[in-house]
Amino acid sequence: MENSTTLRSRLAKIQSRLESEEFLTNKELGGEIGFYIFDYAPEHELMVREHLNIVINKLTVRAESTGRRFASINLFEMIVTLLQSRGLLDRAYKMQFEKGDDALFKALKGPLEQNRVAEFIVEQSDIAQCDFIILHGLGSVWPIVRGHGLLNALHAKVGNKPTVMFYPGEYDGATLRPFGKIESNNYYRAFKLVP
Repeated sequence: MENSTTLRSRLAKIQSRLESEEFLTNKELGGEIGFYIFDYAPEHELMVREHLNIVINKLTVRAESTGRRFASINLFEMIVTLLQSRGLLDRAYKMQFEKGDDALFKALKGPLEQNRVAEFIVEQSDIAQCDFIILHGLGSVWPIVRGHGLLNALHAKVGNKPTVMFYPGEYDGATLRPFGKIESNNYYRAFKLVP
């Protein structure tokens, strides 16, 4: 994985990339859907979070003059909200405490099936009114929410809206490797936001 200097250089390019016409209009993709991955080493999570907060704040301020609206979706907060809305949060805490992670994971497979999560995200975030979508916080909800599974589920629900997932792991243009250590067979076709 990359060092912090290289990552800082990539982070510095995020805002201009998100504001570019090529990104916002999917012009450079040859007709493919605008789904992007910004991968990074998980040990740099706090650096990425801090920088992303700065970018989101700047984009929010600029939205007043540009009129561009976006959804910044913290996946951990979204899952907590989903569980609360279904009356499952307290039961989930209790189950994890009493029976452990494996029992909780098994119990939440149905309520947190990727299509249900994607539908909830679209409803809660008013995606229809957005110009683009930023997904972050995946590391906090993995393995309940998987990057490739969520992107596949969102694909049909967000249309041509450019969507970026900040991914704690490695993405080689075809395969997502969670945390850069876990081997997986999860082919997903997206583009690197900042190579």
